[in-house]
Amino acid sequence: MSVCFDIDGHLARVTIDRPERMNAVDAETERALEAIWQKIEKDERIRCVVLTGAGERAFSAGADLKSGSGLSGLEYWARQNPNGFGGIALRESLAVPVIARVNGLALGGGLEMVLGCDIVIAADTARFGLPEAKVGRLPLDGGMVALQRLVPRNIAAGLMLTGRMMSAAEAAACGLANAVVPAEALDAEVDAWVADILACAPLSTKAIKATLRKTAHLSPREARALQTPELTAALLSEDQDEGVRAFREKRAPVWQGK
Repeated sequence: MSVCFDIDGHLARVTIDRPERMNAVDAETERALEAIWQKIEKDERIRCVVLTGAGERAFSAGADLKSGSGLSGLEYWARQNPNGFGGIALRESLAVPVIARVNGLALGGGLEMVLGCDIVIAADTARFGLPEAKVGRLPLDGGMVALQRLVPRNIAAGLMLTGRMMSAAEAAACGLANAVVPAEALDAEVDAWVADILACAPLSTKAIKATLRKTAHLSPREARALQTPELTAALLSEDQDEGVRAFREKRAPVWQGK
């Protein structure tokens, strides 16, 4: 299998498992990732996802240029996945929080997948880049449109127009990474973020993610007025009463997800 998919309680782990190819994504891996995201969307047990790459060298080096799709750049653009690279870069239908565990290089499509995640935890040895222009290509699967919405415009332009790589520290400084830790502490840091997410009401996290994803183009007043299905579900839930009750009773809440 080119992608490992495991569920442990409310947590799903998605690992691109091609370390010999620096976890580059070929057509088979792309199909496997898309199928996994669809499974996650249908599984009510899952409340958080961790996406990473196998080994220590790379999160993902992006598209596997040696796999040979046979498509021209224009043909590739015409048939591109509407959900972006790896089925995650531009995905809007995935309701639960996704953490990128960036263990090494995140280049091209690898960085595009990071951009599709909600929280980014990186090892201090990680590097980020969109080097497509160096090989006569373009970051079509999310990079050109998503990066400039997450970091200052000139930072995005500098990365894409030069093909340079950004260090993990630089990624944190411009707001791309939530946390940067030594490589040996990466799993503990990711686990801490997972625990914090799972301690929150699942319908609340879904409503917050939906609002973040669906209102960035709106004014604050327009965004606040948007009634997403996720927002309505959270406001009508039994969990909102349980959360207040647990706070008053000085105990941990028991979430039902309803």
